[in-house]
Amino acid sequence: MPPKHNIPPLKSVPKKKRGNRRLLSLLIVFFISVFIFLFFQSPLAKISTIEINGNEIASLSQIGQAAGVVTGDSFFSIDTSKLKTRIEMVGAVKTASIVKKFPGIVNITVKEHPKAAYQIGVNGLPEVILADGTPYLLNNKIFPSDRPILTGWKKDNSEWDHLCSVLAAIPDELLSDVSEIKPYPNVFEDRIKLYTRSRFEVITRISLLQEKLPNLPFYTSEFKKKNGTTGTLWLLEQDRGVPFEKQTSPGTS
Repeated sequence: MPPKHNIPPLKSVPKKKRGNRRLLSLLIVFFISVFIFLFFQSPLAKISTIEINGNEIASLSQIGQAAGVVTGDSFFSIDTSKLKTRIEMVGAVKTASIVKKFPGIVNITVKEHPKAAYQIGVNGLPEVILADGTPYLLNNKIFPSDRPILTGWKKDNSEWDHLCSVLAAIPDELLSDVSEIKPYPNVFEDRIKLYTRSRFEVITRISLLQEKLPNLPFYTSEFKKKNGTTGTLWLLEQDRGVPFEKQTSPGTS
């Protein structure tokens, strides 16, 4: 007879209790919740720096107030689209872009409406005129020399908006010699008189500015060579110039 082998009985594996799994899951959720809570209360979740770039006309305080956010506010709760809309309501601002950089940095970059000219406001302070004809108080209180000063213009002048839109489209270098522009209407309502830093008077029309200004340095240079003095240039449909009359010395007839 073959020998008998005693086979040990299989041990039963105890079933894992579902309660342990639930407890472990609850502990994980609890610690994650605590971590998230502590994170959002930490400095990492708050605005630490607000950077504003691109502004020349609008002040930092104007843009900051329009933005409506300050350091210490929640970094993650900022709605950049709403922030953009509020900043673009500032008169001088054409467009704004908002970029959030973790941790805690909010970068605001604005593009302002192009400048047309300058004027002395009703309060006697220097103002910059934007392309749409809107005046804006100058931050530095001093007239720069990149754009002409507008004088003698009334608020109800029908050519004001036309002039500002045309000037804003002209590069600074073409306006560098023009110091002042006055209305000078006749049968043409848009006729104007320009005063230059090279001591010329130029009579032209707003509708002709973009055509005539690129040639102004040539006209003034050739006029001086020919006449030995400055004078009045008529840059209209036909161009001509008249020298200034020499002043009579006192005591002479």
